Amino acid sequence: MTAGTALAGPDGVLRCPWALSTADYVTYHDEEWGRPVHGDDALFERLSLEAFQSGLSWITILRRREGFRTAFGGFKIATVATFTDTDQARLLTDEGIIRNRAKIEATISNARVLTDWPAGDLDELIWSHAPKPRKAPQTLADVPAVTPESTALSKALKKRGLKFVGPTTAYALMQACGLVNDHLERCGARTVL
Repeated sequence: MTAGTALAGPDGVLRCPWALSTADYVTYHDEEWGRPVHGDDALFERLSLEAFQSGLSWITILRRREGFRTAFGGFKIATVATFTDTDQARLLTDEGIIRNRAKIEATISNARVLTDWPAGDLDELIWSHAPKPRKAPQTLADVPAVTPESTALSKALKKRGLKFVGPTTAYALMQACGLVNDHLERCGARTVL
């Protein structure tokens, strides 16, 4: 078997190999990753979490997701946009999240920018960068970290004032939210999408 191909989990189901390291990953892989996500608030949450993940492993964010949701008012754009310096100070001491000043500031700033966008604009902008379906990756080595579409999405988001949205973060968002299907060819989740 080639390294990086779909592997059988304890239940015999073939999955992307990254999904088999923890039970949290199995659930996330099987029930969320790669499934279409729509709605400005839902996409704001995913975009924010992907930004917080930058430089860290996704499991770190996944295990703190409920803490993030509590700390950031359920990632309601209108709520986060009203956060004050007091809220920022609270977030910097919140052990339930990643206490990175730049990422916290970016999340609040992004919410403020997004309040000026018409409803549905974030969803429309992100989904307008979905590439045409492509051949299923055979191995993890076939899965890119950046694509022309993620680079274009990153540029579009930055042009409209958003922060912490580089091309790699944009591609991770595209994977997580179903704009691309990067489940490996033999992965059982690929056929469900």
